[in-house]
Amino acid sequence: MAKAVQFTTVGGPEVLEVVEIADPAPGPGEVAVTVEAAGVNPVERKLRSGVRPLPGDGPWRAGSDGAGVVSAVGEGVDGFRAGDAVAFFGAAGSYASDVVVDAAKVFLRPAGVTAAHGAALGIPAGTAYQALRSLGIREDDTLLIHGGSGSVGQAAIQFAVLFGAHVIATTSDARADRVRDLGAEAIAYGDGLTGRVLEAAPDGVTAILDCAGADGVLEASLELLDDTDRIATIVIGAKADEMGLRAFAGGSRAPLTAQQNAWRAEAMPVALALMASGYFDVELGAEYALDQAGEAQMANENGAHGKLILVP
Repeated sequence: MAKAVQFTTVGGPEVLEVVEIADPAPGPGEVAVTVEAAGVNPVERKLRSGVRPLPGDGPWRAGSDGAGVVSAVGEGVDGFRAGDAVAFFGAAGSYASDVVVDAAKVFLRPAGVTAAHGAALGIPAGTAYQALRSLGIREDDTLLIHGGSGSVGQAAIQFAVLFGAHVIATTSDARADRVRDLGAEAIAYGDGLTGRVLEAAPDGVTAILDCAGADGVLEASLELLDDTDRIATIVIGAKADEMGLRAFAGGSRAPLTAQQNAWRAEAMPVALALMASGYFDVELGAEYALDQAGEAQMANENGAHGKLILVP
């Protein structure tokens, strides 16, 4: 029997439970994966707690990103065979020992990319890549990222630097070295932010991406940039909607477009190839067992450094 983390009611981390399930078998167009690592993302905590709406009446499986080894291939699927090392996103419950995933969301994992690194990519890399593509970041841009030390912020810094942009990122003093190592100019968040940004970019910024959602960041962004089409948040979408700014998920009333979803999928093979070539890095944090999923989500909420991983 396989194992999976699920919950039947919304609430605190205690609602998560490990249950035995039938070994999943892939249907047409699907791939079955024996999970070696699953990424822990903020959205999973928000779904579990009821902050974000859930489909249907439950029970609900937790998790979406992961990596492991192909155990079986469904009818009509080409390019995979049992034993392949893969990474995936968009699974219906990656907090599990085994999972079935749409083949379009599964990607071969290059040699040298560990399961933990592959599991860390889905939501962070996909969100960052899509946001920068939507904002049209180019080599003539000066990009301000609010929250540069988080998983999405770190991915966004790296993609933007590869696109040739000058990147400024807010961070705490304790995390500034990590932000600089990725190629951004680190500045402190908090009071006086606009002045510090203008010191770092006397000619101003040309695009802003909010990965933090802290109080006042959108207001400060409007002080720094008039072009509202080039200010976006991934965290406080409802507020951005009210202010006439862009929002990519994060509570926005507007769903992602087909193009934006395609960019999120495109990010996986791009990030995997860059990682295998040494041009993309993921900061890994602590590892937890499946029965510690609640602890992992709480650690994520409390600002634990690095990408937290569940290991079945």
